[in-house]
Amino acid sequence: MPILVFQHGPHVLPGRLGATLRDHGFALDIRRLDLGHPVPDLDGVQGVVSLGGEQNVGESHPWMEAELACLREAHARQLPLIGICLGHQLIAHALGGEVAPMKANEWGFTRVSINPTGQIEPMLAGIAWDSMQFQAHGQEVTRLPEDATLLASSAACRVQAFRAGLRTFGFQYHFECDRAMIEEFMKGSEDSIRRAGLMPADVTAQLERHYAEFARLADRLCVNLATYLFPLRRRLAS
Repeated sequence: MPILVFQHGPHVLPGRLGATLRDHGFALDIRRLDLGHPVPDLDGVQGVVSLGGEQNVGESHPWMEAELACLREAHARQLPLIGICLGHQLIAHALGGEVAPMKANEWGFTRVSINPTGQIEPMLAGIAWDSMQFQAHGQEVTRLPEDATLLASSAACRVQAFRAGLRTFGFQYHFECDRAMIEEFMKGSEDSIRRAGLMPADVTAQLERHYAEFARLADRLCVNLATYLFPLRRRLAS
């Protein structure tokens, strides 16, 4: 039984999260709904991951409603469900939360603080309570779903991480990225970077300064998700 992965563009890859899941014995079924791939029956999957993308919640994309319905069903079934950036926003929206444009883009490495609830969340075990995380977004979750709990925030974006129910997690920041993916994000993003009050050279300098710690913490989060989020009985049966 594979883990279903929704990919929303050519460069927003599963990255280190995908590599970690494969290292732990999981197969990935990567779907590009924007290219016409169908949504599979959830009876045949172990969990769902929704990645980032250039699209925004509220835009008219023919595939988006199908993905929202799938995310809603995965949550109702208590399947492991992980959202990153756009995926984080799609999950919040699917479960009744609200997403809206930010006053200014959040781009580059920003400080994310884990709140007291997040500090005792097993999925965040071993993660520094304050750390620099890579961001690339102009929308944010402005209201969490009713059953969701806030885990982490930044100065510009209150909802950086949340948990809903038993096995649903959303992360605004791109912990899945390796250095090459971050560099790819930067290509053609000069306008978005400037709207965040930065120059591309500023993000390059941040990358050099913060990447080593970012990568170490991102790897720890990926291992936590791979080992704690998926019930052992499902791994043994796969």
